[in-house]
Amino acid sequence: MLLGSQLRRLREARGITREAAGYSIRASESKISRMELGRVSFKTRDVEDLLTLYGITDEQERASLISLAREANVAGWWHSYSDVLPSWFPTYVGLEGAASLIRVYEVQFIHGLLQTEAYARAVVRRGMKGASEADVEKRVALRLERQKYLADEGGPEFHVVLDEASLRRPYGDRQVMRGQLQHLIDVSERPNVRLQIMPFSFGGHSGESGAFTILSFTESDLTDVVYLEQLTSALYLDKREDVTQYEKAMKELQQDSPGPDESRDLLRGLLQLS
Repeated sequence: MLLGSQLRRLREARGITREAAGYSIRASESKISRMELGRVSFKTRDVEDLLTLYGITDEQERASLISLAREANVAGWWHSYSDVLPSWFPTYVGLEGAASLIRVYEVQFIHGLLQTEAYARAVVRRGMKGASEADVEKRVALRLERQKYLADEGGPEFHVVLDEASLRRPYGDRQVMRGQLQHLIDVSERPNVRLQIMPFSFGGHSGESGAFTILSFTESDLTDVVYLEQLTSALYLDKREDVTQYEKAMKELQQDSPGPDESRDLLRGLLQLS
């Protein structure tokens, strides 16, 4: 996505159409569009030809972008889990790992970055009915690997609003749920985590359309991305008008939910009752 956005900026600065750019690399206008959105892999030769077309002659700038193209084609660490992942999810894992700010609203269950191993196993088993135990464990391992982002120094800011329904819906037995509640309390103390609970008592709220994730990046060339997971696919929204609507919904959820301290007290109350 970063390379694609830079190629788009260079093309537009020269006033070159996508059709002309595609012709220069023996490709269609739609392929240039997919390249600029980061939806396809990059051939080094194509990037070199596009840079020439865009008038980029500085060797250092060319080398930097060509190096970025090579990096973009290297499989991420999550590639080894691709056999147990739906086709649309590896893209999300890559974006999640690159994000500097992750904002989430979750209603069905605890978000994957906050799940304990036992809770994650119960969720995966429910979602992968009929899967082998080996596949279940592989999916759980991926979820735990993703969680390392939050604990790493320089990890992303993680702002999450959990609907109270996600806390009360049992996955696993009583011990699993108690462990999950305690884990949420512990994780909420981390400086890069802002955890809030949207209580039932509030009534209707701006999260009525369901769960969503907003991913933001430090690179100025990268736009925010909204991730919406569906039963058989996922949507990645990056148009400014779409992102703005979800940012508004997230802001209202944060404003209407109790703050982190009050939410932590709510979690402690649920833990005592469990």
